[in-house]
Amino acid sequence: MPSAASSSRSHTPRPAAAQVRARARLKFWLPALLMFLSGGAALVYQVLWVKQLSLVVGVEVYAVTTAISAFFAGLALGGLAFGRWADRLSRPVMLYAGLELLVAALGLGATLCLGKAAGAFAQLEASVGALAWMLPFALVGFPAFFMGGTLPVLVRALAPNSDQTGRAGGGLYAANTAGAIAGTLAAAFILLPGLGVLASACVAALFNVLAAIVALRVARSSIAPAPHTAMASRAHSGPARLAIALYCIAGGVALGYEVVWTQSIVQFMSTRAFAFAVVLATYLCGLVIGSALYARQADRIRDPWGMFGLLIATAGLLAILQVAGLGQWLVDAQSLAERWVRVMGGNELAGMSARFAVAGVSVVLLPTTLLGAAFPLVVRLTVDSDHVGRDVGVVVALNTLGGILGVMLTGFVLVPVLGLVRSLAVLALLAAVVAGLAVWRGVQVSRGMRVSVGLMGLATLACGIFTPSQHLANLMPATRSGQLAFYQEGRGGTVAVVRQGTGQRQFSRLYIQGVSNTGDAMPSLRYMRLQALLPLLIHRGEPRSALVIGFGTGITAGAMLRYQDLQHPVVAELLPEVLKAAPYFRGTFDAINDPRLDIRLRDGRRELLRNSNRYDMITLEPPPPSAVGVVNLYSRDFYDLAASRLADNGLVAQWLPLPTQNDDDSRSLVRSFIDTFPYASLWTTEFHEMLLIGSLQPLQLDASRIQARFAQPQVADALGEVGIDSAAALLATWITDREGLETYAGGARPVTDDQPRIEYAAWVRAKEITRVLPALLALRRDPPLLNAPPSLQADVNDQWKRLRRFYDVSLMAYRGDRQGWAREVRAVVREDGDNPYYRWFIGNPR
Repeated sequence: MPSAASSSRSHTPRPAAAQVRARARLKFWLPALLMFLSGGAALVYQVLWVKQLSLVVGVEVYAVTTAISAFFAGLALGGLAFGRWADRLSRPVMLYAGLELLVAALGLGATLCLGKAAGAFAQLEASVGALAWMLPFALVGFPAFFMGGTLPVLVRALAPNSDQTGRAGGGLYAANTAGAIAGTLAAAFILLPGLGVLASACVAALFNVLAAIVALRVARSSIAPAPHTAMASRAHSGPARLAIALYCIAGGVALGYEVVWTQSIVQFMSTRAFAFAVVLATYLCGLVIGSALYARQADRIRDPWGMFGLLIATAGLLAILQVAGLGQWLVDAQSLAERWVRVMGGNELAGMSARFAVAGVSVVLLPTTLLGAAFPLVVRLTVDSDHVGRDVGVVVALNTLGGILGVMLTGFVLVPVLGLVRSLAVLALLAAVVAGLAVWRGVQVSRGMRVSVGLMGLATLACGIFTPSQHLANLMPATRSGQLAFYQEGRGGTVAVVRQGTGQRQFSRLYIQGVSNTGDAMPSLRYMRLQALLPLLIHRGEPRSALVIGFGTGITAGAMLRYQDLQHPVVAELLPEVLKAAPYFRGTFDAINDPRLDIRLRDGRRELLRNSNRYDMITLEPPPPSAVGVVNLYSRDFYDLAASRLADNGLVAQWLPLPTQNDDDSRSLVRSFIDTFPYASLWTTEFHEMLLIGSLQPLQLDASRIQARFAQPQVADALGEVGIDSAAALLATWITDREGLETYAGGARPVTDDQPRIEYAAWVRAKEITRVLPALLALRRDPPLLNAPPSLQADVNDQWKRLRRFYDVSLMAYRGDRQGWAREVRAVVREDGDNPYYRWFIGNPR
C-alpha cells in the first residue's frame, strides 16, 4: 500500500518509532487541517463568485442557478478525474499540493476576470446567443474542477485499509465542511465588509497556498512510501453501484431541501446577507456533526445498509415535520436568544445573528446532521481499498451532480407548480423511497430496520398530506394584524399582499420573501409618484423615453404614464409574481394593463447591459440597499452604466431610504452617486425617503417650464392627491445641490462592485432616522430657480416652512416627545389641514 510521504532529504531512515509518530500525524489531524483550509477557501470563492455572477448574468433565478451549476459541475468532474489519477500515484499528497496551488492561481484569476466580464458576456450573448454561457461556465468551472479533486486525493493519500474507509472519508469530509462553515461566515462577517471582493479572493488564495506548503512539507518528511503495486481496475460491485446511485439521488433531495428551507424561514429572519450566511453555516454544521459522529462508528456498524436507509428516511420526516411545526414559538425563541446575547454584551448584529441561528437550528440542523452521517456509511459501502481515490471521487461527484439536478428540479418545477410545503413533502417522500430501496435491495438488512424505514415513510406521507399548503402564508407576521389578499410562491421567492389598517387609513403592503417592501399607504403613494414625475418635470429638455427599474406596486410606473408627452415608457421587473400582485394596489392608474407600458422581465442592471437604448430618465425603486444583491443597483459601477444609457440632458433618479441603513452608510451611498454624476441634487419626497437626481449636463430648474408641465391635468391630479398641489409645493421638496451633497458625503468611501460594503454594513441603530434626516435637512438651501417671479420664490419658501414644520413634528414623535408633538401638530393642522399627506399621519388631533 503506498504511503503519503517521501523519504527524508538525507535518505537515512529514522527510527521506527519516529516513523510511526510521523505516520500517525499524517493520518489524523494533519490531513484534517488541510481539508479545513481547502474547504474554507472554496466557500469564500463560492460566495464571491455568486456575487460576481449576479453582475455578469443577472440575478434572475434561472441565470444564477445555471451559472452556479458550473461551480458544482466542476467539483464533480474534478472528483472523478483526480480520484482515479491518485490511485496510480505513490505520492498522491504531491498531487494534492499541486491542486491547491492551481486553485489559488485560477481562483484569483477567475475573480479578476469575473469582475470585468459583464460587458463581454452581454456582447457575446447578443452575437452568439446561448454559447455566451461558455464564458461564465469556464471562469467558474475551471478552478472548481481542481477544487473537486482535493478530497478524494487526500483520502487516497491516507491509504486507509478496507476497515477504515468510513472513518477516513467521513473524518476528512467533516473537516472539509467545517472549513466551509468558517469560509461562509468569514466572507459575510469579516472579509467582504473589511476587504471587498478582490482582496477576499487573495485571502482565499493564501489559504490554498498554505495548504499546499503544509502538504509539500509532509511529502518531504521522513515517511518512506510503500512500494506501489499496479492493480487492475475493478468495476464496482452491484451493491456499491446501488449505494452510489442512491446517494446521488439523496444529494438532489438534500439540495432541494435547502431551496425550500431558504424560502420557508426567511420570514423569520431578514433579507440581509448575514441571515443567509448564518443559515448556510447551520446547514453545513449539521453535515459536519453527522459526518464527524459517524466517521468513527461507520466501520463498526453491523447493518450499514439499514442504517443508511434509516438516516435518509428520518432526515426526510424531520424536514417536513419541522416546517409543519413552525409557529409563534419560533418568534418567541428568537426574541429570547436575542435578549440573552444582548445581555451578554453583544451588539445589534450579534443579537440579530442569534435570531437567525435559532431559525436555522430549528429548521435545518437535525435533518442535515442525519444527512451528514450518511456520508461515511456510503464511503464504507462503496470504496474499495485498492481504488480509494476513484471510489471517493465517484461518490462525491455523483452526489454533487445529483445536487445540481435537485436544485433545478425543486426551484424550477416543484416550487412553482406545487408550492413550498408540497415540494418539501415530495422531496421527503423521495427520500423515503431512497431509504426503502436501500433496505430492500441492500445486503443483510435486519427486519427491524425494514420496519422502521417503512414506518418513517408512512409518517412522512401523512405529514405531507395533512400540512396545509398555505401553512407558510398563514405564518407571515403581517397576517396577524391584516388580511392576506394575495400569495404566490415562485422561482424567485414568495410574493404576498396583505391588507392592513382600517377605515380611511386602510392600505395594502407588498411582501417579498416574507419581508415588507412597499405598499399603497399615503407615504408610499407620495414618494413613488415623485419618483417618476419629479425628474420628468424638471428635465431641461423634452423627455420622451423613461425606464423604471422595479415595478413594485406599480405606483411609480403609473405616475410615469401620467406625463402626456412620454412616448417610450419601459419597466424592468425581476419577479413575475410581483406583476400578478399589481391589481391589489390602488393609485397605480392601472399601469399593469396600460398598452403603452413596455414591461421586461429581468433585473435592471441586466436590462441596461443587454440593450443600448438611451433614456431621458432612469428612475430606480429597488428594495432597500442592504438587502442581498440589491447593492448591484446602488454601486458607483452601476451608476457609470446607467450614465452611459442616458440621452442628452438625461437624468438618473435614485431612491434613498433613510431608516434602512446607518448614517455613515447613507454617506457612502451619496458618495457613490456623486462620484459618477457631476451635476447632482437632493430632494425630499417623504419623511422617510429622499431622491437623488443626477445628470452629466448642468441641471436647470426653469420655473416657467416646470409650471407649464405641472399644469398638465393628469400630472396635477396625481400629485395633488399626495399633498403637492402646486409647482411651488413641488419645488419646496428641493434640499441641496452637489455642493451640499459633497459636504454630507465628506470622506465616506463609495459603494462599488468590488467594495459592496452597504450589503455587509452594521445592523441599523434604533431610530436612526432621527440622526440622518436632521443632518440632511441642515443642508437645505434655496433652489436655484430660473425665470421665477418673486411671488413664486416666496410661495416656495412658504411651502418649505410648512413641510419643515411637519418634519420637525414627526421627529418629535420618533423621539418620544409627546408633549411637543401635541403642541406643534395643531399648528400644522391650522396652516395646512387639508393636505392629504399631513392628515394621513396626524388624523384629527384635538
